[in-house]
Amino acid sequence: MKKFLSLCLLALCLSACQKPAAPVAFNSVDITGADYARGFELTDHTGKRRTLADFKGKVVFIFFGFTQCPDVCPTTMVEMANVLKELGPQAKDVQVLFITVDPERDTQELLAQYVPAFHPSFIGLYGTAAETAKTGKEFKVFYAKSAGSSPENYNIDHTAGSYVFDREGRVRLFVRHGKGAAPIAQDIRQLLK
Repeated sequence: MKKFLSLCLLALCLSACQKPAAPVAFNSVDITGADYARGFELTDHTGKRRTLADFKGKVVFIFFGFTQCPDVCPTTMVEMANVLKELGPQAKDVQVLFITVDPERDTQELLAQYVPAFHPSFIGLYGTAAETAKTGKEFKVFYAKSAGSSPENYNIDHTAGSYVFDREGRVRLFVRHGKGAAPIAQDIRQLLK
């Protein structure tokens, strides 16, 4: 019995000497535990109502934009298509969501053409002006119309970053625009572990 207790004590001492696991270092801004960006209720480009909970079990990437955006939106969507290519087979465990900040022009039909053109798994989401405002507020996303050449031809200034959620639906990262596919893929791989 004395030998057994001595072995247990030795094992306990050795385990106490091990270095603790290093904290995960992300390329993007770690916002784990944030009290915002907790969810949404919007309609997808097929007409189905969706919430963040619908994607539990996947890493979710959310970008706010609009289909007539001349630069930031299409480059972000292309970047995310490249992220999925880099992830290879792991891409099946990632869901990219594009939430429009232009509910006036971005109809279900337009989103159904635009969003999956970048990747067939991408989903476009829209809501009424009130739902869009509520979601924008929840995610601390800025967006505002700016005058164009005509009332119908306006632009929308908006937050260019994106959010990443882990498999449990918790917000984890804020990705700045133009980060590049490789660093985003590396962050997503860590969340897929």
